[in-house]
Amino acid sequence: MKTPCSLLLFLSGFLSLDFSAPTHAQDAASRPNVLFIAIDDLRPALGCYGDPVAITPSMDRLASRGIVFQRAYCQQAVCCPSRLSLLTGRRPDTIRVWDLRTHFRDAAPNLVTLPQHFKNHGYHAHGIGKIFHGSGKPSQDPPSWSDIPSFDKVRDPRLRYATEKNLQGKGLKRAASESADVPDNHYVDGQVCDAALQALEKFQSTKQPFFLAVGFRKPHLPFCAPKKYWDLYQREKIPLPASTSHPRQAPELATRSWQELEGYTDIPANGQVSPEQTRRLRHGYYACVSYIDTLVGRLLAQLDKLSLTKNTVVVLWGDHGFHLGEQGLWTKANNYELSTRIPLIISFPGQEKRGAKTNALVEFVDVYPTLADLCGLPSPGGVEGISLRPVLESPRREWKQAVFSQYPRARQGHRHQGHGEIMGYAVRTHRYRYVEWRTWTSKKVIARELYDHDTDPAEMKNLATETNQAETLTRLQNILSGGWQQALPAERKPGP
Repeated sequence: MKTPCSLLLFLSGFLSLDFSAPTHAQDAASRPNVLFIAIDDLRPALGCYGDPVAITPSMDRLASRGIVFQRAYCQQAVCCPSRLSLLTGRRPDTIRVWDLRTHFRDAAPNLVTLPQHFKNHGYHAHGIGKIFHGSGKPSQDPPSWSDIPSFDKVRDPRLRYATEKNLQGKGLKRAASESADVPDNHYVDGQVCDAALQALEKFQSTKQPFFLAVGFRKPHLPFCAPKKYWDLYQREKIPLPASTSHPRQAPELATRSWQELEGYTDIPANGQVSPEQTRRLRHGYYACVSYIDTLVGRLLAQLDKLSLTKNTVVVLWGDHGFHLGEQGLWTKANNYELSTRIPLIISFPGQEKRGAKTNALVEFVDVYPTLADLCGLPSPGGVEGISLRPVLESPRREWKQAVFSQYPRARQGHRHQGHGEIMGYAVRTHRYRYVEWRTWTSKKVIARELYDHDTDPAEMKNLATETNQAETLTRLQNILSGGWQQALPAERKPGP
């Protein structure tokens, strides 16, 4: 089989890189490496999260030697702001990024990102695939890396589709799903994996620690995966959504479609997906998850082969959740549980609580300080999260009282620009999800939502107007208005 030309170009550049260590690398030599695996649009549809459908042996194996965060949440459920909250350790309102077009350095030009922090402390920081955003100016940030990333900005339809019909189409959005009898590296994610395997081999021969960020684009739409991954599943055994209607008494702002799915050629413009198409889309999503699982397995196997596992921190995360027809919604771009809850698995050298699961409430902004802590780097300044090391060492300990997400809306229309005219701020406690929709200028609350996960885990009834919820509403309003600092564990709260 021929090696794809894009991979050859990458390898020729990568193998010629200067791996000479900076002057302070001697201090860094004993520090662990980091394999940082980002997966686009991955909700916790994994066996290790209890999903009865998913076939994910590789990520389950990583979970068995690491810790699974069962209550991890993103800060905003759409790619660019979500990823930036993790990569900067700051919330969308701080970095002033709420959409897909804004570069965070427009508001914070001197901010030090997660990979940049590692680079500044003697690591070779290299990015392969989608780490920041997948297109335009926000996809790239040269100060973050030790060299030029690869596959970070990919717009070639030939890396997204394989069938003759789709290759003859126009634009990036053709069919919403595809099953093609092609090798894994026909699609871009297979090429990203091949490049990462080569990178690990090169890093293994150097004394400089590495921060290798590998970003996979599936299971993002279109749901295109090699046929063998579709064949893992029997479509009729994949359950349909329990409910395809919007939550009762939910405001229109909460359930407005992002209209991402509707842009594909085989999806009705009105977004009304038939049961047959729903089954195919759900099948395609799981096929893509298993495809990426295999690629993750190859990365883990390469660590083992090169004797790097014992000295490498591995963190795997999905950039936000995803709706597959539940609550009458598709994709992301809202404040609901299915869009804001994400998979997060961390494995690190010397870990004692292997295979543990924790119900601690954690957020994307916590990942940056956690990785710095695990690798013995100085704590990054200005971040709005805290190190999760205490939870890694004691998974059952009490932790945050609540976590916070948000999502903007234009007053009319399906997509916002900037912060939008209305912002929905959500707080998630162990039991409740509470949302306030506020006008941006006046901060007036124009709609509220309240969901009780003890009685309504699918979030199908908004209780905010129920008279018997007054006390609960007051308590959650206070948590939301108090901000993330007041929701921290007692020992981490700021002093008076």
